[in-house]
Amino acid sequence: MVDQLPIEQLRRTIDPDSLGITGTADIQPREGIVGQDRALHALRFGLGIREPGFNIYVSGMPGTGRTAAVKAYLEEIAKGGEAPPDWCYVNNFKDQYRPRAIKLPPGKGKVFQSDVKRLIETIRREVPRVFDSEPYATQREQLGTELNRQREAIVNATNTRAQQQGFAIQATPVGLALVPLKNGRPYTDEEMAALSPRDREALSRKQQALEEEIHTSMRQLRAIEKTAMERLENFDREVALASVGALVTDLAEDYQDNPAILEYFQDLQNDIVENIGQFRAEGTPTPEGPFQAQVPWLRELAFRKYEVNVIVDNTGRTGAPVVMEFNPAYTYLFGRIEREAQFGALVTDLTLIRPGSLHQANGGYLVCDIEDVLRNPFSWDGLKRALRDGNITIEEPGEKLGFVVTKSLMPEPIPLSAKVLVIGNPMLYQMLFGMDEEFKHLFKVKADFDTQMDLTPENARAYVASLCAVCHKEHLPNFDIGAVVKLLEQSSRLAEDQKKLSTRFSEITDIMREASYWAGQDNKSVVEAPHVQRAIEERLYRSNLIEERIREMMARDIIKIDTAGSVVGQVNGLAVVGMGDFAFGRPSRITAALGVGREGVVDIEREVKMGGPIHTKGVLILGGFLTNRFAQDKPLTVNARLVFEQSYEGIEGDSASSTELYALLSRLSGVPIKQSFAVTGSVNQWGEVQAIGGVNEKIEGYFSVCKVKGLTGDQGVVVPASNAEHLMLKEEVLEAASKGLFHIYAVKTIDEGIEVLTGVPAGERGADGKYPVGTINYLVDQKLRSLGQSLREFVRETSEEPFVLTRKREEEDEAAQSAGE
Repeated sequence: MVDQLPIEQLRRTIDPDSLGITGTADIQPREGIVGQDRALHALRFGLGIREPGFNIYVSGMPGTGRTAAVKAYLEEIAKGGEAPPDWCYVNNFKDQYRPRAIKLPPGKGKVFQSDVKRLIETIRREVPRVFDSEPYATQREQLGTELNRQREAIVNATNTRAQQQGFAIQATPVGLALVPLKNGRPYTDEEMAALSPRDREALSRKQQALEEEIHTSMRQLRAIEKTAMERLENFDREVALASVGALVTDLAEDYQDNPAILEYFQDLQNDIVENIGQFRAEGTPTPEGPFQAQVPWLRELAFRKYEVNVIVDNTGRTGAPVVMEFNPAYTYLFGRIEREAQFGALVTDLTLIRPGSLHQANGGYLVCDIEDVLRNPFSWDGLKRALRDGNITIEEPGEKLGFVVTKSLMPEPIPLSAKVLVIGNPMLYQMLFGMDEEFKHLFKVKADFDTQMDLTPENARAYVASLCAVCHKEHLPNFDIGAVVKLLEQSSRLAEDQKKLSTRFSEITDIMREASYWAGQDNKSVVEAPHVQRAIEERLYRSNLIEERIREMMARDIIKIDTAGSVVGQVNGLAVVGMGDFAFGRPSRITAALGVGREGVVDIEREVKMGGPIHTKGVLILGGFLTNRFAQDKPLTVNARLVFEQSYEGIEGDSASSTELYALLSRLSGVPIKQSFAVTGSVNQWGEVQAIGGVNEKIEGYFSVCKVKGLTGDQGVVVPASNAEHLMLKEEVLEAASKGLFHIYAVKTIDEGIEVLTGVPAGERGADGKYPVGTINYLVDQKLRSLGQSLREFVRETSEEPFVLTRKREEEDEAAQSAGE
């Protein structure tokens, strides 16, 4: 007979003296990663290797402190790194729609921006002064005087030639006209009419010849004016170059080691010289109309192309940047090009280019959540392209789909040298690895965060040190040794293992915050064990409404659960109900019905499609157990039905397979099962009871039902022996067990379990192949023989052919139904 588990095995208790402290006040706070040696090893490798593609996927379940731990670790690593360079965008004077990117040492971007700004301000101030100076005016006047002299010479020569031919040149709205003269005055209409045809023809010939000479003179005059204008423009250009060139050259001396800036200065100088007119107008007061008065910035728009847009400024940075992007939308990751309204239209320029988090993290580390990246359109594809190409490209998301047809800027891509860490759960990692071909080449390092860590003295002290860091960071009161022990034991309970601690730090820190609140309500300056216990109980009370309602229905026999007496073919099974933030154990009545036939063990849940595949597998294993144990000397002829009574929802999992087998063995043997017990555990075909999950919740769930129905001292739970190390039961269960009011049995085999449930030995097969008389196995074997004999007698009493035809028809119906499914 299996003995019940002793009290000390029902819950791991931690000796306060083993910690060597009196509370969190005695230990140094510890920042960083605790109990994640595997993840830390992977992070060190992934952050150390610089080859492309070795970005990191941080895998782990939510609540394990992945994000906070990675951030703290990266910030520590980044302190020893170098500050990355600044990046600026400047105008591309050869193609204004493609701004150029310029790289500068950290902190020099703002300096360069200020230098260019002062340069333009100086040029705008100096150019009008130079062009308004006396030397410039004198020399320009000389050029104008020479032009006028040449113009007058041509005009005078033309007038003299016309007068010699008897004509005068007059200006008209349509150009110059030749007027014939008589005695120094123009002909009158009567005098022209009185001329003979011969004289009129001679006058016309003279006029035509003279017009050709005038046209030649006008061409000469235009050529002279063109040459003069070119000389004036060249003169203005030389003056502008002399004044601007000196200023640009002086500034270029500070950037001799940056060829990109020197090239930019040359293009800047050429553009200013070519557009010197807008700088000259700065010193010329012009009356502003009403429109200009309302838009004072209008005149400044022409000079915005000379501004420098610093998109990455690392002034004052002492290490590599660590950027946590919590909203990885496409524009937040890669930057955007803003627009502003001008006269009803949206326009943009290089000053409206805005950086993304990849720009800010360039030269350092970018951390984001993979689910958020996948949820935002274009973000995942854009991130993969940036990592693959090694460039950060700012472009409109709509351009990828052809939605944007307006002309926009296409800034020069910036080289990417950041290490990207994405945080997600293991399932997403498997999906991406199997379905995204590029993922395995871009994220070659996996840092796997475990949900638990070994409970050793060293780890326990490190765990407490990390909890102490939470107290310091959030200004919580210190926890005394009793409260610390309570937290550690609760951590083991969350891990569902007496030898482990849970790394779901978010739940433990939430308990710390709530315990601090209850300590404050008691006017305590130090958190004590009762405050931690109350925090745990209050969290339970806020979430267990459904559990209480189900327990109330069981107490009122609305949901039928027996906790006393004995019944054949009936046993209390245990399941875990998950409510999101809360899970609880719920007992369910499982019954077995038996009859003559060859259908085998039939799962009613499966027949009505309420059972999941794992549950169905567990039931089918029962047939394998019966075949292995009782069908070695005879065919297995049995028709059994198994069902969860009063179940109105789907059932999944194999943790009730041993329970169903106990009900079936009870029905076959005719030996009643004690209803004071509840059972959990899966089983294999050899009759070995296997571990299940949620063992603490299942035991406590049945205990709470027994408590409301009345503890008699006979109630208890049968669990797999392999789950004994997972027990971290509540103190009220321990108290009842210590008083002999509740019992926990751990069994390794079905034979051990059936003995506990029935009080009858299971029996072992002897050398003759038979079981001892009166044992469970003997009774089952005899019942199976009896069922087989009954079936044979029934076949003899009826014609064999109808039975065969009927069975064949049933098999055909079952095959058709399976094909339909």
